[in-house]
Amino acid sequence: MLIELDFPAVLADWPLLLRGVAWTLGLTVVGTVLGLLLGTACAWVRARNLGHRPAALRLAVASYVELMRNTPFIVQLFFLFFGLPALGVKLSPEVASVLAMVINLGAYSAEIIRAGLEATPKGQIEAAQSLALTPGQTFRRVVLPPALRKVWPAMVSQIIIVMLGSAVCGQISTPELSYAANLIQSRNFRAFEAFIVATALYLGLSILARRLLNWLGQRFLFGH
Repeated sequence: MLIELDFPAVLADWPLLLRGVAWTLGLTVVGTVLGLLLGTACAWVRARNLGHRPAALRLAVASYVELMRNTPFIVQLFFLFFGLPALGVKLSPEVASVLAMVINLGAYSAEIIRAGLEATPKGQIEAAQSLALTPGQTFRRVVLPPALRKVWPAMVSQIIIVMLGSAVCGQISTPELSYAANLIQSRNFRAFEAFIVATALYLGLSILARRLLNWLGQRFLFGH
């Protein structure tokens, strides 16, 4: 049986695909920035070598991290979009998608960054304290940069996973790339071609994002 492929029928809807790519990148950028900030704060609370935190705060952070890391992303997304309205909190698909990506990446990045923080030699922290640096200065200037350097490859991989996971956000009508591909195939019934194109675009986005993140890490986060 000869299968005739018709990629032009899919590529004719390039504005829809371009919009999907833009939404996927936008969700990833916002989710990454906020997720890393949340993860860094949680790692600071949980790191054993940076002083003691209130037990209630450590328990709350540990509970959040374990809950997010041991439940599927799509369940977290559906809870925010379909579950919260029962409590009187209604989120748009876009806001629910961003929030789900932030809390998901925040939990995973917390453990990744914590591993880097706890690998910091104790003498390095004591040296910073001997220079009369405040705890905040010690964390930002002495502890965090080398910690990020150690764990950045793992962090980049996790960010890519979250970007690819954004494909399920189309299930709540967020107009990202997988939503665009599904909409195109529903119009022309070229599902194979539509998702082949989407696969190629996701692959390209992953490669570009990995290279960009590696460059940004070296350039801005922890120096050369």
